[in-house]
Amino acid sequence: MSGRAPPRILSIAGSDSSGGAGIQADIKTITMLGGYAMTAITAVTAQNSTGVSEVEVLATELVLAQIEACLNDIGADAVKIGMIGSPDTARRIARRLDTFAGTIVFDPVIVATSGAALADEETIAVFGELMDVASIVTPNIPELEALTGMRPASPDAIVEAALALAREHDVYVLAKGGHGSEAEVHDRMVSPSGKMASFGHARLDTPHTHGTGCTLSSALATLLAHGQPMTNAVRLARGYTFAAIENAPGFGKGHGPLGHGAVRQPA
Repeated sequence: MSGRAPPRILSIAGSDSSGGAGIQADIKTITMLGGYAMTAITAVTAQNSTGVSEVEVLATELVLAQIEACLNDIGADAVKIGMIGSPDTARRIARRLDTFAGTIVFDPVIVATSGAALADEETIAVFGELMDVASIVTPNIPELEALTGMRPASPDAIVEAALALAREHDVYVLAKGGHGSEAEVHDRMVSPSGKMASFGHARLDTPHTHGTGCTLSSALATLLAHGQPMTNAVRLARGYTFAAIENAPGFGKGHGPLGHGAVRQPA
C-alpha cells in the first residue's frame, strides 16, 4: 500500500488494561490491516483474562472532545463503536455521527467474554439510535436477543431476529454464531432488503477468545475503509479474526487474548 495514505479509522470504545479487547485490540487490528488508528476512550477498565474488576466511565463531554479532536483535524474514513459506558454518551455519539460520511461499524457490547456486564439497561435502550446511524451492526446471539426481545434459539430464528433489526434500523446486521450450539460457527448477514449471506468455519476448541468481537468489528471497519464491498469485507475480517484466534499466545489463566500480530492479511 505504498504511495497512498492508509485509511483513517476512529475507534470509540473502552480501554482493556490487559490488552486483549477494546481499544487495545482495535489499535492492533487496524494497524495490522494497514489502517491508521485513532481512539476516543469511553471507559477505563481494570481487567484481565479472568474478568473485569473495575470500570470507570469517562464523562460524556470528554468522549465527545476526543471524537471532535480526531474528526476536525485528521478526519476518518470509518468509525468503529464498541463499549459506550452511559446512555447520554450513546445518544450524543449518535447525534454527532448522524452526518458522518464514512462507514460506521457498531459492535453492541453488552457483556464481556468473562461474563461481566459492560452496559446497563438504560444504555442498551439507546443502542437503537446508534444502529440508526450505523452501516453494519455486529451482535452475537445474546446481544441479538437483548436488542430485539426475540429468542434466536435456532438458525431460522437468528435470521428472523437479524432481519427484524435490519429493517427497523435500515442497517446491515451480522449475527455472530460463536455462542450457538452448532458444530460449526455460522455467522449470518442480512441487509435491510432481506438479502442474506452465511459464513462458516470450524469451531476452535480454545479458551483464548478474549476480544474476538472487538477484533472482528475493527477489522471490518478497516477493510470497508479500504474499499472492500460489504460481503467481502466480512469474509476477510472473519478470516483475520480466525487466524488471530489460531495464533493466540496462550497468555492468562482464563479467556486469553488473540494473536493480533501473528498474522497480516492484505486488504
